[in-house]
Amino acid sequence: MGVQAVPADYKRFIEKKVNKMLRLQQRLDTKYEQADDRELVDIITQSKKTLGEKIVILGHHYQRDEIIQFADKTGDSLALSRYAAGQDSASHVVFCGVEFMAEAADILTGDHQKVILPDLGAGCSMADMADIDSVELAWKELSQLTDMDSVIPVTYINSSAAIKNFVGRHNGAVCTSSNAGSIIRWALGLDLKQDIKGSELVREAKQQGKKVFFFPDQHLAINTAWQMGFSTSDNVLYDPDLEFGGITKENIDTASFILWKGHCSVHQRFTVSQIQYFRNLHKDAIVMAHPECSNEVIKAADIVGSTDAIIRAVASAPKGSHIGIATEVHLVNRLANSYTDRHIECLDPILCPCATMNRIDLPHLAWIMENLTNGVVHNQIVVDEIIKEGARIALDRMLRIV
Repeated sequence: MGVQAVPADYKRFIEKKVNKMLRLQQRLDTKYEQADDRELVDIITQSKKTLGEKIVILGHHYQRDEIIQFADKTGDSLALSRYAAGQDSASHVVFCGVEFMAEAADILTGDHQKVILPDLGAGCSMADMADIDSVELAWKELSQLTDMDSVIPVTYINSSAAIKNFVGRHNGAVCTSSNAGSIIRWALGLDLKQDIKGSELVREAKQQGKKVFFFPDQHLAINTAWQMGFSTSDNVLYDPDLEFGGITKENIDTASFILWKGHCSVHQRFTVSQIQYFRNLHKDAIVMAHPECSNEVIKAADIVGSTDAIIRAVASAPKGSHIGIATEVHLVNRLANSYTDRHIECLDPILCPCATMNRIDLPHLAWIMENLTNGVVHNQIVVDEIIKEGARIALDRMLRIV
């Protein structure tokens, strides 16, 4: 079986990408573009006071501080969506995050609630790497290589509602960076109550004969599987730009994990050399890394965990310690400002923020909020009811498993 690029098979994928690019955020009124920060803060503060319990503002950990100051709740994407679902009195949920987060909030909130994304350009490059059309094509291709009844799809929450719908309709589940291990154990057919690790876990999983098709982030899957005891030989990488993903029947027969070729552009900036440099500077160095980093970085780190796990680890670290963190810089800077008795810094010397997350700024938030006080809703995120149905199955399954 030859391996070659087949762009014709991805015509719908390309068309969808182009259409999404054309769905531009409308230009803000001059009032908001020319206002200084103090004026914008006043607009948001007054609008929030006027709206009262009708509004809830959510701020993801990676948002800049000027946005976080208005958040009723900060957290990761799933925690914020679940919080929104519990705010029944709020008719409007302003999600200061990215598109897939706002979609998840729309799926989990009530019909009377409107979810709003301040800037429609706030997407996620990782989520875009697993387009529904290419995932459906992959499923068809893989069905020619293996028995798909034994393949359980798992998607990282950093994915579109359409992908979550696909997973739900194919008996899979969503996961987060904090519970990926439990979800993968479930997908492999393992008893979650049974405390087994390492070689025993791997042996039991292989006896079950299940495979996990994981997307869109290959690194979260690799790192989670590695922490469970699997080796790289248990993985096979599916590249959507290649015929049959660039894999063969022989590849897939011996694999427990089929990994979608995707990554986080921010977390791939971190390297082992950065860690080594930090350790050379500080004898008491503590290195923390997000599981979206490469496996080499994860192996070199002292603590690996989600954003919430990193926050907890920093809080419990010894005073005076030097902590190098491999995750988005705005969270790292916020931790440094909160724990001044510890020396905290981002391991990336260029301090690259999440570019799409940071499209949410004071002018856009002020524009959204002031218009809401006048009864005008901009940038509502609405997930189609059919897509919601399957996506909710995948999300609910995750919540039941955890």
